Amino acid sequence: MLSNHLQNGVETAKLIWSRLPNAEDGLSDTEHEVDADGVLRHDSAANFDAVESLDYEVIENYAYRQEQARRGKLYVWYYVAVKWFFALLIGIGTGLAAVLINISVENFAGWKYSLTFNLIQKSYVLGFVLYTMINLALVFSSVYIITQFAPAAAGSGIPEIKGYLNGIDTRGILLFRTLIGKIFGSIGSVGGGLALGKEGPLVHTGACIASILGQGGSTKYHLSSRWLQIFKSDRDRRDLVTCGCAAGVAAAFRAPVGGVLFALEEVTSWWRSQLMWRVFFTSAVVAVVVRTAMGWCKSGKCGHFGSGGFIIWDVSDGQEDYSFAELLPMAIIGVIGGLLGALFNQLTLYITHWRRNYLHKKGNRVKIIEACLISVITSVISFGLPLFRKCSPCPDTDASIECPRPPGMYGNYVNFFCTKDHEYNDLATIFFNTQDDAIRNLFSAKTFHEYSAQSLLTFLVMFYSLAVVTFGTAVPAGQFVPGIMIGSTYGRLVGMFVVRLYEKMNIEEGTYALLGAASFLGGSMRMTVSLCVIMVEITNNLKLLPLIMLVLLISKAVGDAFNEGLYEEQARLRGIPLLESRPKNLMRRMTAKEACGNQKVTFLSRVVKVADVASILRANNHNGFPVVDQSRSGETMVIGLILRSHLLVLLQSKADFQHSPLAVDMRSQSIPIRHSLSDFVKPVSSKGLSINDIHLSADDLEMYIDLAPFVNPSPYVVPEDMSLTKVYNLFRQLGLRHVFVVPRASRVIGMITRKDLLFEDNDDSGSVELQSTSVRGRHRERSRSRTRRSDNGSPLLNGLLD
Repeated sequence: MLSNHLQNGVETAKLIWSRLPNAEDGLSDTEHEVDADGVLRHDSAANFDAVESLDYEVIENYAYRQEQARRGKLYVWYYVAVKWFFALLIGIGTGLAAVLINISVENFAGWKYSLTFNLIQKSYVLGFVLYTMINLALVFSSVYIITQFAPAAAGSGIPEIKGYLNGIDTRGILLFRTLIGKIFGSIGSVGGGLALGKEGPLVHTGACIASILGQGGSTKYHLSSRWLQIFKSDRDRRDLVTCGCAAGVAAAFRAPVGGVLFALEEVTSWWRSQLMWRVFFTSAVVAVVVRTAMGWCKSGKCGHFGSGGFIIWDVSDGQEDYSFAELLPMAIIGVIGGLLGALFNQLTLYITHWRRNYLHKKGNRVKIIEACLISVITSVISFGLPLFRKCSPCPDTDASIECPRPPGMYGNYVNFFCTKDHEYNDLATIFFNTQDDAIRNLFSAKTFHEYSAQSLLTFLVMFYSLAVVTFGTAVPAGQFVPGIMIGSTYGRLVGMFVVRLYEKMNIEEGTYALLGAASFLGGSMRMTVSLCVIMVEITNNLKLLPLIMLVLLISKAVGDAFNEGLYEEQARLRGIPLLESRPKNLMRRMTAKEACGNQKVTFLSRVVKVADVASILRANNHNGFPVVDQSRSGETMVIGLILRSHLLVLLQSKADFQHSPLAVDMRSQSIPIRHSLSDFVKPVSSKGLSINDIHLSADDLEMYIDLAPFVNPSPYVVPEDMSLTKVYNLFRQLGLRHVFVVPRASRVIGMITRKDLLFEDNDDSGSVELQSTSVRGRHRERSRSRTRRSDNGSPLLNGLLD
């Protein structure tokens, strides 16, 4: 009977294993071009499909102007109210997702350590087997979810979100399936004891929630509502995703102000005062939701979840003052953090590059094996190394200290493989524990000589190595908590030497652990203001603010001398073309015409044959096309820009096909509008329409389209001799997708100064009145009326910056 059950189990395992996809199986659904480790494929075909620029510029075509004209003040108030309502929903949704992840992780960890501790009372071997199998099962569930269901949910997701807010839409990063994979994958990877955290994935989770709300839900899973489909531009969705990023940090650290500053400093490229209000409101909502959940869980309704579930390490009872002589070792901590952080970035870059080019090309099966193998190695190290460490006697100085404690329990002085009752294992106190509790132990005050230098050094080397190897596996992974673990370890080690050197009893080793954590994060992620506020919020000690600022400035300066920040390095590796805040020095010696090179611009006529449009779309992958027309004098003039996605919508609907090549009179007030703005909206992070998805008959190909009602008549234009630095700043600061490069203009029809842009709203209908009524202004108006013609346009293009 037992042999039959065993044979059936083996056959079932073989069947499940045979169904795992091989390297040649490929991925399905809308995430074709994203590997299961979150890295974009760099083959030429995938590059064009997987990464696409976003349209943060307003397309002021005829349909847009008509819809704006129909909107009154009531709609404007409704529009603003919906934005605030969505900010509320983003805060609630992200807070609840954080509650779910933390409760699940804490309960899995509690059950794991409770069962393991009960079993090691009988046999340490059986306890090790159980501990390893539980970790392996949790990690396997995480990597299986990622490889089979949501490949874009691998990694932290912050480089991809940073790219999205910079104007790059990476396929699959903000889908509903990515949100589900991120939540449940984080539970498995963090609960499985890997050297990673859940803070980065929570930022990605908040961004997914915001994006799904911004597009009215998920149509694929029938979770959409037309009442929510009000935001039709990438600009509005960008603002919502920014709120989601701030909400993720606020939920992860219980740091609402730090979340706002994180969004401002690290991820977003455009910022406005109105956005600041909504981001701050969203973070405040998250703080209320998290605090309410924690209060509800204090009654014991959340199982093993306790006060340690949400990260906050209270060190308010720690060191209250510091001397001038301590600034030198604190500066040394900053230098160490910069060096180790830069080394961490470089090692993870090399290993991730090797994974992408060699290991992960072998298919999802190899990715599953890799994650499971790292899980087993992590379990062996965390369980096995404390066995070789000699136990220490419990301190007798403070009767309030509980010593020893069983493994996996909140507090210091863990009893693990000790022969006597009143002994503890200092290495097990930080190794055989959850990362949150281990950090709390390292930050703890009034615990002199709890850890030996040998144990801290052993933990530093092993955990640093595990963090480097684990980063880049096909599981959701954040680097905040591992960075805090690494930094607090060498910070406490420096603190031990400082205590022995100065022999002052008011020096706390936990204070140096906190400074070490800040220094490593600053040396790796290169954040300053937001990280400083986050560290103050999670430690509840404002007195250490100057010291945190000191080590952050030093560690960032040292790290910048070697390489870029972690997220910038990973974004470049993933093929995300970020536009940084400053242009390269080489651009100062180049002009816009030189940047265009010898490219041949593909034009479309105003009235164009359907066959020509289809042929052009099949022949290239450009996402924007200049539209030209003949003036009355016979000169070719540029009348605007039309997007590839808009052309595909026109070809699919066929509603605007016409038999004759006659142009529509744009001065007429009765131009038929067969499309609304919502028809041209592309879902976020999805493939959208393709020319291969559209069927055109022979009769359709012989018809014509007048593109004038659908072009953007006012694209941004720069002269050919403008420096590339100016073009770069214009492109990035305005969030543009295309810029026309034209020859030097031959005449000027007017000038706009600051006072021409000062308007006063004196009409209830929403019309504006220009404050400047000077003679020059009236002369300009007469000049404009003389030069206003139906064929008004720009000279022929020299190039198109796309």
